[in-house]
Amino acid sequence: MASSTKIKPFSVLFVCLGNICRSPAAEGVFTDIVKKRGLDSEFKIDSAGTIDYHEGNPADPRMRAASKRRGVEITSISRPIRPSDFRDFDIILAMDKQNREDIMEAFNRWKFRETLPDDAHKKVKLMCSFCKKHEETEVPDPYYGGPQGFEKVMHEHVELNGQSSY
Repeated sequence: MASSTKIKPFSVLFVCLGNICRSPAAEGVFTDIVKKRGLDSEFKIDSAGTIDYHEGNPADPRMRAASKRRGVEITSISRPIRPSDFRDFDIILAMDKQNREDIMEAFNRWKFRETLPDDAHKKVKLMCSFCKKHEETEVPDPYYGGPQGFEKVMHEHVELNGQSSY
């Protein structure tokens, strides 16, 4: 009789500051790619923020519009990163260096109060470390700019790199 061992899905958490622009866009695009390739059952995908200011809110309407123009629906609701994310996710992708630093500071606070894997900090990587289409090291935050910033994030940092890098 054949073994029917279920393989745990590979889990990816995208993280930006408020979880309303960059990380929901990355989550939406990656989810879209995974679904189109029929790999839904092989991945667990989510996003979070390093702050809880926007907790419970949908993604920024400008990011949802830029995403929708590309046929990608962003449905995530903002939440802050939490200690369990270090247990539940295989990789945590920070959108910029400050996000990575904030995630690491949170990990260093939580590891004394929570049971977290000793090497959980190794899960935290920069999103752009997987980018192949450009040399930038960070995904720029479009929040305080105009609509063109959201288009740039979707096109240059999420859409192109997500399509070719994963």
